[in-house]
Amino acid sequence: MSLYRIYRPLAFADVVGQDHIVTTLEQAAKQDKLSHAYLFAGSRGTGKTSVARILAKVAMTQGIEDETLKAQIIKGVEEGSIVDLLEIDGASNRGIDDIRDLIEKIQFSPVVAGAKVYIIDEVHMLTKEAFNALLKTLEEPPAYAYFILATTELNKIPSTIQSRCQCFPFRRIREDDIIRRLQYIADQERITIEREALRAIAHHVEGGMRDAISLLDQLRSLEKVTLIDVEQRIGSTGLKHIEEVFSAIAIKDANAVLKAVQKIEEAGVPFEIFIRQMLGIVRKKLHEAIEEKDETEHIIFILDTLLDAIRNVRLSPVPGLVLESALLSICNIDETKIANLLRVENEEKDDEDTKKSETLPTGKQIRSTKSEKEDVKLESKESEKTEEAKKNDENTEDTKLSDALVEAPDFTEESLRSSWFDIVKLTTPAAVKMSLKNGRIVKVNDNEVTIAFSSAFHKDTVSKTEASTSVEKILGDMFKKKIRIHCTLEEADQSSQETKKTDDVNLAEAAAEIF
Repeated sequence: MSLYRIYRPLAFADVVGQDHIVTTLEQAAKQDKLSHAYLFAGSRGTGKTSVARILAKVAMTQGIEDETLKAQIIKGVEEGSIVDLLEIDGASNRGIDDIRDLIEKIQFSPVVAGAKVYIIDEVHMLTKEAFNALLKTLEEPPAYAYFILATTELNKIPSTIQSRCQCFPFRRIREDDIIRRLQYIADQERITIEREALRAIAHHVEGGMRDAISLLDQLRSLEKVTLIDVEQRIGSTGLKHIEEVFSAIAIKDANAVLKAVQKIEEAGVPFEIFIRQMLGIVRKKLHEAIEEKDETEHIIFILDTLLDAIRNVRLSPVPGLVLESALLSICNIDETKIANLLRVENEEKDDEDTKKSETLPTGKQIRSTKSEKEDVKLESKESEKTEEAKKNDENTEDTKLSDALVEAPDFTEESLRSSWFDIVKLTTPAAVKMSLKNGRIVKVNDNEVTIAFSSAFHKDTVSKTEASTSVEKILGDMFKKKIRIHCTLEEADQSSQETKKTDDVNLAEAAAEIF
């Protein structure tokens, strides 16, 4: 027998991840206040049918004092052999004649149990005429009749039906709850499986417990189930490729975008899942931009492009081409309008910080110094200065440097951490900035800072001579002393949960470079 049938919940206490529903139904049963019509809505494998059967047991045994008879009713429900429980598949019994036959049978009193229960699964598949035939019965059913409707598409249920039922939304089950349940089943069945393999299964099923148990059932014949075994059967999740795609888009490297898509295809990552993961990250950026009252036009364009891609990738004979086209469209956004809007907005917000940093000269800084050097420029060519002007510039710089030395903060780990956001913000180009965000300060000496990276890609990017020199110059300008950076990889023995959280943060930060 399949594992998901063996470990199907038989009581409310066994239901995982639906506490808000279980608590309400338990209290209603204790107070003898069960409704005659329920509507369970939620994605597949979240426990709708299981909870419906448990509720059927409660309804059919209410008022029965004989413990032997009660036990027989419960066993009949679990085995599906009791005549007072009728489970109907809405997909194959969707016509008006099927519903009329059901209504005729309702007129007969229960044979064994204290109530008759009708569970209609995938009820959204019923025809309009069938729904209309069911309306009157749902509104005024016999005292002994109970209806439990289950659907994965609540939007297809007529409002007239919904208004006659108590609606319960079944949520996607959290990954941690799925992992705990899978570990329990693995222990009971003596299946040896790695924790990372369990996490990969839980992430893949997207909140569906039944799918997770079925996948574990598929793998239990192996001597030891590893992460590689899981990935070979479900394909990689594609998270490790998202950073590469975002980096390529950030620097507008079309060739790198095509190579990234090729790697995704070779790794067997479903394009639909990959696009959905990108949409999740871009959605978070949209929410952040709205909260900070930033420009959202470019983010909305990216969202629209990805939404079109996820619709088309299901129908296209060449799904990879759809993804390539979408990413290249994002890569080739005409930034003249959007980027100018962002640039002006950023200049207004960061005007004071920009003047203090004097690191990346903007148009405003150039204009502000123009008046001070106007006389010098009138007497000489733009590419040259007179000796007197050079001396004046040197004197001015010396004065600024002496003032800055007095105001410069001490170079300590605490001061460096508090200024880290500003340092990353001033870093260019975008690819180096993204990789530096991935870094973590681990050690600060007198003139050296050690930065650890979770990814060799990010470490190598920052370690390049041009990139490291740029970062060291920003540090020097901020702390007014010569500072070297040393890049290293983080230890590989971090816990899987910490690594996952870090990856999620890095993916979100990687997306920031596009916006």
